[in-house]
Amino acid sequence: MTYQLHYWPGIPGRGEFVRLALESAGAPYVDVAREDADAGGGVPAMMRFMADPALARPPFACPFLVDGKTVIGQTAAILLYLGPRLGLVPASEADRLWTHQVQLTIADAVAEIHDLHHPIASSLYYEDQQAEALRRSADLRAHRLPKFMQWFEAVLARNKGNAQRETPRLVGGRLSYADLSLFQLVDGLLYALPKASRKVLQKAPLVRALHAGVPKQKRLAAYLASERRIPFNEDGIFRRYPELDG
Repeated sequence: MTYQLHYWPGIPGRGEFVRLALESAGAPYVDVAREDADAGGGVPAMMRFMADPALARPPFACPFLVDGKTVIGQTAAILLYLGPRLGLVPASEADRLWTHQVQLTIADAVAEIHDLHHPIASSLYYEDQQAEALRRSADLRAHRLPKFMQWFEAVLARNKGNAQRETPRLVGGRLSYADLSLFQLVDGLLYALPKASRKVLQKAPLVRALHAGVPKQKRLAAYLASERRIPFNEDGIFRRYPELDG
């Protein structure tokens, strides 16, 4: 069955974490909001689905995934659902739970990065809260980014599956959706805060190795080189405002 992914069409955003999983596994899916509206796709199709009063368990926001009669919202929950189906999580319950915990921590980091440029309200423009964003960026660069990256570094260092492995993994010895998500997090940070990110990553060699190695996966390499990969831009989560980079 073909999965239906619903997310805004012009930004990588949170939907990209799901796309990376689907693409790396070669899973059939339709990116609904990027389809032709005249053919029943586009943002109108996504909004109609969310507003359907017949939907007993509506998603709060996109991204959400539709698999037959199953509708899953929230990026981490979508990946928890897809992981075993796409072979992107180990088999044991303990490993699956741990992968989910890592993913939730990545989600925490993503939320803090979004709030970097919207510290007061998402409904306000960046220019309306720039002074607050400048104050927040100083704390993010000095404290939060190092804390997150050192935790990911520790997880990689303590994973016994990484012995003599060129590309380390967060859980077990095979590629997981958490690895893909950490790759995307680091990639976004290098776009949005290149100076601060490179400084933090100097002390996280295993995170750097994961970021460099994950794109070598054959399907993922093809996706990243294709037009399906939406470039980072100043409408998404990871935005490049040089004044926030210190």
